[in-house]
Amino acid sequence: MDKKYIILIAVIAIVAIIGVFAFMGSGSDSDVVKIGYLPSDHDSALFVAQADDSYGKKGIKIETVQFNNGGDLMTAMASGEVDIGYVGITPVLSSIDKGVPVKVISGAQIEGSGLVVGKDSGINSVQDLKGKSIATPGEASIQYMLLEYALSKEGMSIDDVDASAMKVAPMNDALNSGKIDAMLTYEPFVTIAVENGAGTVLESSSDILPDHPCCVVVASDDFINNNPEDLDAILEIHENATNYLKENPNEAANKLPAEVVSDVEVEKKSLSNIKFVSGLDDAYKQTIMDFMDLEIELGLLKEAIPEDKIFYSK
Repeated sequence: MDKKYIILIAVIAIVAIIGVFAFMGSGSDSDVVKIGYLPSDHDSALFVAQADDSYGKKGIKIETVQFNNGGDLMTAMASGEVDIGYVGITPVLSSIDKGVPVKVISGAQIEGSGLVVGKDSGINSVQDLKGKSIATPGEASIQYMLLEYALSKEGMSIDDVDASAMKVAPMNDALNSGKIDAMLTYEPFVTIAVENGAGTVLESSSDILPDHPCCVVVASDDFINNNPEDLDAILEIHENATNYLKENPNEAANKLPAEVVSDVEVEKKSLSNIKFVSGLDDAYKQTIMDFMDLEIELGLLKEAIPEDKIFYSK
């Protein structure tokens, strides 16, 4: 046989083999469930499940993707980059209102944020915040909404303060150095600020809005419709991890990642400030509907969203 034909056949064979491996690789990627999260112990159920290899034991391959705030996470869900998200209810409702095809599949926790003021700021009340610089994770965050609500209860508005968006991790240093006067942020950074002497809690989120929903677990409609068995398994994993958190908070602190836990003893105190939940019973759904009504009052949403567009129903 002519050498050029042998070479041609060899090239064709190599291209075919590469194509097969490429196809197999793309298939395995599609089997990976991408879960978005924030570097917060609000997402502790996810971290506990990871530490216990709960997903692997169910035969589910996951890839976790970190985001700085809920708005960024929901943008990723809108573009199909993330299948599941542990995220605040405020950006979820805003996204659903804009037509992003996602559903709340479970609660994750309630409360767990705080309005912290600098140790030398001279701020002793919400009224004292007038004209002061206050950092939140961003306008799409539940912490921004809580700031607006705290101000509204005192007859003030967001225009009365100098509000800015900031990544959560550097907030404590900014507060300690006096670059900002206050911050409304989530745990564990509230407890860390207090324990490190950077600031004091002016109001916890339980003071601002008792028993308010905070983080939820959401899934894209595409994932819900095409992966019913995996969805059921993920909900079971979340419920089991949540029960573990409730029953073993101190042990759970040791299972959280280093990016969240700077000090295990401080983390134990932080976890005590969070009420972890799972599932979607009628009472929990109603807290979200009431929260939505409050967002409408504050002008964060234009109109009510029907329940069937918010919640997953099997």
